[in-house]
Amino acid sequence: MNIALIGYGKMGRMIEQICKERGHNIVSIIDLDNQQDFDSPEFASADVAIEFTAPSAAYGNYLRAWKAGVKVVSGSTGWMNDHEADVRRMCTEEGKTLFWASNFSIGVAIFSAVNRYLAKIMNQFPQYDVRMEETHHIHKLDAPSGTAITLAEEIVADLDRKNAWVKGEQHLADGTVEGTNNCAPSELPIESIRRDEVPGIHSVIYDSDADCITITHDAHSRKGFALGAVLAAEYTKDHEGLLTTKDLFKF
Repeated sequence: MNIALIGYGKMGRMIEQICKERGHNIVSIIDLDNQQDFDSPEFASADVAIEFTAPSAAYGNYLRAWKAGVKVVSGSTGWMNDHEADVRRMCTEEGKTLFWASNFSIGVAIFSAVNRYLAKIMNQFPQYDVRMEETHHIHKLDAPSGTAITLAEEIVADLDRKNAWVKGEQHLADGTVEGTNNCAPSELPIESIRRDEVPGIHSVIYDSDADCITITHDAHSRKGFALGAVLAAEYTKDHEGLLTTKDLFKF
C-alpha cells in the first residue's frame, strides 16, 4: 500500500523502516519545512497517512490530509480537549477516517485489556486504593502521557469509587518535583517522571494495608509503537470512520 508520513522525527523514521520491511511504499514525507506537499499529487496518492507530530499541529494535519482524500492514522495527543467533537462529527457524519490511539504498541493493547479486567475485579474490593505512575524520556513535553490518561479513564469507567483522574507529582528532568499525589478519595492520581531516554513505563498500583498489586508495561524501544502504527494503517486502508485499537485488537 502507499503510505505518507506526517512528522519525520525518531518515530517517523522508525515507521518508515517498518513500512519498507513490510513491503509498503512511502510516497510522501511531510515535515515542518515542506508543508506545501500536503497539496502534492504524491501525498494524494497515499492510501493512509501516518501522523506523529505535536499536539498543536495534529488537528490541522488531519484537516489537510482529509482535504486531499487521505485517511489518517495518528498517535499525536493533546488535541482532543479542543477538537474531539469536530473530529468525531467529521468521521461519523462526513465520511472522514481517523485511526487514533494514545499508544499503538501491541503490548500496551494487551496491558490495557488487563487493566480493564483488573479494575472490574477491584470494584469488589474497596480496601484497595489505586494510583498510577508513568515514566518517559526528558524530551517528552506533555504530562501525564496520553497512554496514562487512557489507562486512567479505563479505570474510572470500571471502578465505582473513582470518578476522575488528576495530575499527581511531576518529577521533572532537572530533578525538581512539583505537585502532589494527595487528592480526594474519589480521584486517581497519575505521577509523572521524566528521566534519561526512557521510551515509556506505565504502572497501575493497587495498594491496601495487607498488600500491593502492581501491573506494569515497560517499553524497551519505540519499535513496538511503530509496528503497531503500521498495523493500524494496514487496517485503516479497508475501514472507515473513527477507529481505535479496540477495533484492531479484538480482546
